[in-house]
Amino acid sequence: MATDLHTLNTVLGATIEEQVVRTLNQARNTWDPQDEYALYGFVRQAQTFPDVLLRRSSDGDVLLGIELKGWYLLAKEREPSLRFQVTEAACADQDLIVVVPWALDNVISGSPVVFEPFMESAKDAASHRNHHWQHVRVTELDTSIRVPEGISPYPRKSDQILDRPVADRGGNFGRLARTGLMDSYIQKLHDVSLCGIKTIYWQDCLRAFQEGTADADARAALLRLRERVESSPDGSASTKVEAVAAIVTQLERLLDVG
Repeated sequence: MATDLHTLNTVLGATIEEQVVRTLNQARNTWDPQDEYALYGFVRQAQTFPDVLLRRSSDGDVLLGIELKGWYLLAKEREPSLRFQVTEAACADQDLIVVVPWALDNVISGSPVVFEPFMESAKDAASHRNHHWQHVRVTELDTSIRVPEGISPYPRKSDQILDRPVADRGGNFGRLARTGLMDSYIQKLHDVSLCGIKTIYWQDCLRAFQEGTADADARAALLRLRERVESSPDGSASTKVEAVAAIVTQLERLLDVG
């Protein structure tokens, strides 16, 4: 079901982690051309921060960590819903948070394909998140954050490493996409072409047919999409615009049949 595609994000999470580890180890000649780190290799650790470590097997020494998050590119929210709540003290200076966007190669069928990932210092991301929560966003609620003490990089699985806001009615603390940190990256991904059509148009189309959407609401959404496509700066005669318009027309016919 097209409206259920986002549920694949959970299933693909472990696959993305495994593939990142495998790819980085196979690309050793790229990141270690002088064999300075011959005794180190990338490994995955499940359900512990961070997801991937560059570690020496003999004594467990760690050089860096990577926290991986998946993002279904055609999600109705148009932005990653992932939450990063790890406290700054748990992040080493060299650790990264990496968001991997994906979609199916035929939009609603086929194999998953990934796109250029978002990469940021995990420590900087944690600091930016807390600053935005306390000093940037507009709210009348308490902006205090409870920060765990005695935390250091590469914590144990049992360590309590999450920052926790005093007041968070909507459960939005940790949503990096709402802090401004990913704005330019998200805009860039909206222009990515999938089957010859920008992903932002696919998002609009899938949003028009959420579970429980009435036909009248779907028609109104399709009309807005048609108007938006026809006024696109790409030009009304472009192949991509014509393709989107054709899809909208067929969807309208399906509504008539229904």
